[in-house]
Amino acid sequence: MPPKIKVTKEDIINVAVDIVRESGAQAINARTVASALNCSTQPVFSNFATMDELRLAVVERADKICGEYIEREVESGKFPAYKASGMAYIRFAKEEKELFKLLYMRDRTNETASQTIEFGDYMESVVQNSTGLNGEQVKLFHLEMWAYVHGIATMFATGFVNIDWELVSRMLTDAYQGMRKQYGKE
Repeated sequence: MPPKIKVTKEDIINVAVDIVRESGAQAINARTVASALNCSTQPVFSNFATMDELRLAVVERADKICGEYIEREVESGKFPAYKASGMAYIRFAKEEKELFKLLYMRDRTNETASQTIEFGDYMESVVQNSTGLNGEQVKLFHLEMWAYVHGIATMFATGFVNIDWELVSRMLTDAYQGMRKQYGKE
C-alpha cells in the first residue's frame, strides 16, 4: 500500500492563496482547494474547522505578503521610508491585484474589527519623523495621504490605469508636499 500523502495546513494556505491570485477570493471553497492539492476535502477540514477559518488564514497571509512588499521597498533605500511604503502599497495592488482586493476592497460591514483606523507605532514614527507633526495631526496626515495612495492603488488593481512608476512617484511627492504645506510644515 502506498504511503498516505500528508497535506499540511501550510500547503492548504499556499494553495488557497494561489487560488485567490488566479480566480479571486470568491473562488475559495473546500472543493477547489482539495482539487488543487489533488486530495479529498478531508485534509482541508482536518486543518480548518470552517471555511471562514481558512479564509481568515488567507487574509493573514495576504497581509504578510503586502508587508513584505513594504519591507523590501523601504530596505531598497530608493525612497524615504514613508514614500517607499506608499510606492510598495501601489506596487502590491498592481502585481497582486486579487490579494489587494481581498485585503482592501472587500465589504467589511459585518466584520468585528474596530471602526477606527489604527496604524502601528512604526508607521506613526515614520510619519512623525518625515513630517515633524505630532499627535492627532500625524494620524490625520497619514489618513489623508493613505486615501490618496489607496486611490492610485485601486486604479491599478482594477485595471483602470497603468501609469509609469516615475509618474506615480511624482504624484506621491506632489501630494505629500501639498499636504505638508497645508499643515504648515513646508
